[in-house]
Amino acid sequence: MTLFVSFSLLVIVGLLPLSAAELIKNEQGVVGYSDTEVLPWADYRKHDSERPLPPHVESKPVFLPPPADAVVLFDGSDLEAWQPNEWHLRDGIIVTGEGDLVSKALFGDCQIHLEFKTPVETSPVLGNRGNSGVRPMLFYEIQVFDSHPSHPVQLYPDGQCAAIYGETPPLFNACRAPGEWQSYDIFFRAPRFHGDTLVEPARVTVVHNGIFVHIDQVIHGRVAYRDIVGYRPHADALPLKLEGHKGRVSYRNIWVRPLNSSPLSDQ
Repeated sequence: MTLFVSFSLLVIVGLLPLSAAELIKNEQGVVGYSDTEVLPWADYRKHDSERPLPPHVESKPVFLPPPADAVVLFDGSDLEAWQPNEWHLRDGIIVTGEGDLVSKALFGDCQIHLEFKTPVETSPVLGNRGNSGVRPMLFYEIQVFDSHPSHPVQLYPDGQCAAIYGETPPLFNACRAPGEWQSYDIFFRAPRFHGDTLVEPARVTVVHNGIFVHIDQVIHGRVAYRDIVGYRPHADALPLKLEGHKGRVSYRNIWVRPLNSSPLSDQ
């Protein structure tokens, strides 16, 4: 059924700390904004509801055991690889809690593998619908969200599952249904700095449930909601962070392979 421009407090209240008047839901049921800046690398505003949604493709998750050279962050046994946190270990699975989950280990260039599922229960608040995120080096985010096409209301395309949040939607929507396990393999190349100058931006290739959804895609800066934020120099190696957004997301089988093949900085 076609959805016309309207506002629903059940959808909007709690989505983000802004008034409902700033949110727009278009005829396709996509919620976004019309008062944000235009992205310099695209012809759309940040969080633009008029940006095309990625087409959905049927997919199958890829469950990979950690290779011999991987740093295992979670194998189902404990949360010892993570800094103190308020997340929960239940039957060999991590369930999101208050705050974020931040690794003790530090990484630069790396391959990140993890498996996740969004909750079956549908939240009346769109922003809580399986909302989380994978943040290499703390500052760059691959979105985790329940973007299954069965939902009549969808979040703005640059906030879809597997988007480089606030920047670039995935090439395809490879989401499986809520409650089904999914997989990410994220191949992340860290930004290169010379002193305070950015020499090379970060780049990422993302495989979502066996489907390539980003291929050597440039990351244009630090993650930010609504604002366009560029780069600021940082250490060559930083933790991996999983975001908590009050959306109940489950994680398992998390490992990282360092891929440092060249210096990250020239100082």
